[in-house]
Amino acid sequence: MELVVLSGKGGTGKTTVAVALSELANKDVIRIDCDVDAPNFYLFYPGKDLYKENFYGSKKAVMDKTLCTQCGVCENYCKFDAIKDNKINIYKCEGCGACTIVCPEKAVKLEDEKSADVFITKTSKGILSRAKMEIGSEGSGQLISILRRNARKFDEKHTETKNSLVNKFKTILKKDTKLIITDGSPGIGCPVISSVTDSDFALIVTEPTKSGMEDFIRVMSLCQHFEISTLVCINKYDINVEIAKEIESFCAEKGFKVVGKIPYDDTVMQSINELKPITCYENSEAKKAIERMWNKIKSIIY
Repeated sequence: MELVVLSGKGGTGKTTVAVALSELANKDVIRIDCDVDAPNFYLFYPGKDLYKENFYGSKKAVMDKTLCTQCGVCENYCKFDAIKDNKINIYKCEGCGACTIVCPEKAVKLEDEKSADVFITKTSKGILSRAKMEIGSEGSGQLISILRRNARKFDEKHTETKNSLVNKFKTILKKDTKLIITDGSPGIGCPVISSVTDSDFALIVTEPTKSGMEDFIRVMSLCQHFEISTLVCINKYDINVEIAKEIESFCAEKGFKVVGKIPYDDTVMQSINELKPITCYENSEAKKAIERMWNKIKSIIY
């Protein structure tokens, strides 16, 4: 069972909710940090890395100076202005390969470029699948597919030796054996599409602002397109009650269930600064609201 937590825009409290739900679920929940462009889910769960691999998401042109005759043909054909004075600017190169085709001396070739480090981390609360992307790297959609695949292949109950994990992906978790909670990316781009594909449920966290509602409608449409069962959480609903009611009315009209309304709570900022789940703060109103929401979610997904 996989529940992916989404938001139409950044800053809505998506990660706070994802962390809280993973705490309320049970110890055996598997966590995936799919917000690979700006990950912070993993910050709440330090642990020991069981597995690491390189991810290559793009290619860059490389010039062999011993073969280059400085004819300038590649520079003339490069549409990205990445070649000048027979030198390749890797930050402008898009890896299209045109230069490799037109070079009469075959002095230019494409090479894989490392885009990220992929990890499986064992924490005190279970397995966490995560990645650390290089600055300006590409391929986040493909990277997320790998993170989700790895999460199902690693089980903390089968971690006797590191070699058994790295060399043999023996244990493949069935979707109904454990709950997988995924902290998705904001927006509606490739990372989000890769996060929701084949998920069982999506929980969209939105906020009661005009921009928040517009972005919420966009990500809701995305979930509809991929036929993902979708639930809604309105975070900080009391900062603008009128727009919160508009969101509820929209959901009622479209047949989507609002499972949670979380009030504004200064304790959330404290939990972020201290890197502790909001569920650790007994007097937090946000914690109490998320607990009520989790009870509703359980009755739906189980």
